[in-house]
Amino acid sequence: MAADLPASANAPAATPTSSHLLTVSERAARVRCLVLDIDGVMTDCKLYLGPDGTEWKAVNVRDGLGIKLLLEAGIEVAVISGRPSTAMEKRLAFLGVRHVWLDARNKEPAFAELQRRLGLRDDECAAMGDDIPDLPLLRRVGLAMTVADAHPSALAAAHWTSRHRGGDGAIREAADLLLATRHAP
Repeated sequence: MAADLPASANAPAATPTSSHLLTVSERAARVRCLVLDIDGVMTDCKLYLGPDGTEWKAVNVRDGLGIKLLLEAGIEVAVISGRPSTAMEKRLAFLGVRHVWLDARNKEPAFAELQRRLGLRDDECAAMGDDIPDLPLLRRVGLAMTVADAHPSALAAAHWTSRHRGGDGAIREAADLLLATRHAP
């Protein structure tokens, strides 16, 4: 039931078109794959620089558990990011994420390859982004998701926005939404 879903899951669609007539719960129930961005979604968008130029990023352990729960429930998780990151590659491998594209300047070819590999339609995919490079995917997928502190253009494209900021539990919140639709009557 919609009442069992997070409060932000019941937010109205950003723009009223025929494709927006579906509720967030109905969209979420169709999702077979969640596509994530790294900077601003998996992390808080901060980049810590060491004296030797090494980059560090903080991640949220609860977000990692959310990813593992989705995978255990049979919902694929993919990452398409515009930046390379050896540390994030290792983190994603640890979590069991098998579909990873880093340094993807244009995310659409990576998304098309993901769909081909998994046999997915647009409406069977959700994407969680936070900024302008994520807009093509947010506008294409069946469930466009953003973090609370996303850029205004991403927020405007979203069907659903988390209460949490990027890197601070937003992915876990999205996972809880997707998993709740699997168990709702």
